[in-house]
Amino acid sequence: MRHFLNLSDAGGDAVATILNEAMERKERRAGWPTGKVDADRPLDGVVLAMVFEKSSTRTRMSFDLAMRQLGGSVIVLESNTSQLGRGETIADTARVLSRFADAIMIRTDHHQKAVELTQHATVPVINGLTDFSHPCQLLADMQTVIEHRAKLAGSLWAWIGDGNNVCNSLIEAAALMHFGLAVATPSQFEPDVGMCAMAATRDDIYFGCDPAEAIDGAEVVVTDAWVSMGQEGDEYREEAFAGFQVDEALMARAAPGATFLHCLPAHRGEEVSDGVIDGPQSAVWDEAENRLHAQKALLMWVMGKI
Repeated sequence: MRHFLNLSDAGGDAVATILNEAMERKERRAGWPTGKVDADRPLDGVVLAMVFEKSSTRTRMSFDLAMRQLGGSVIVLESNTSQLGRGETIADTARVLSRFADAIMIRTDHHQKAVELTQHATVPVINGLTDFSHPCQLLADMQTVIEHRAKLAGSLWAWIGDGNNVCNSLIEAAALMHFGLAVATPSQFEPDVGMCAMAATRDDIYFGCDPAEAIDGAEVVVTDAWVSMGQEGDEYREEAFAGFQVDEALMARAAPGATFLHCLPAHRGEEVSDGVIDGPQSAVWDEAENRLHAQKALLMWVMGKI
């Protein structure tokens, strides 16, 4: 059973295989209509159940299109229109969905829900986002960096902002795929302590509170919203991030031609300026598109096709 709650569930070799598959399938589809099914239809007849307890644009669109292009189909469940919203347990939901679907993707708040799903499901479970990690996003990010910079191992990344779920997955990606990473977060907004402890074994992953120091010489610059879903109205949080905006002046400290990434949605004028996200160094739109291609390859992997 191939579950995918974190990048480490696959491991470095499998992640490399997934990324190669994603890029090859993307290249073969160049110029095709979005709705056209891949010639080999590798997931013909396969059904993916998508469980949404958090709102979504890119995750929903990309997984839906991924299954269509691979020849499969999806069933969408939302908490306010399913029995999950009325108190049905994760365990019971897992047992039922396993009878109707060949794989389950969940986008939820607490990571433990995804863990519990794997404990009771008899089909693969994919983490579409939890409060702890966002591994699908990092697959797309790494694919984008390879396409723009031609290498992943040995590259130097900087994270500027909240030590959130995307940051946790970025730390894991750096450790698995052997690229350098400097993380700058305000104090009290550091990444997960377990991720930091794991990274402590590496001499090319650094943690600090100075955005300028972290971004100095970075080839890839990554940020995310300061206030995630469920944290709205936290004025202290917004005050703590003063000085952490990735603007043109801060971006100028990165390596020449550095690539800017953001998982979106962006709060323009907060964590990033218009000049950066719309500028020539921004790869955020390629990054968003690559959610589709990376997840197609991921679906192939969890179903044992690669």
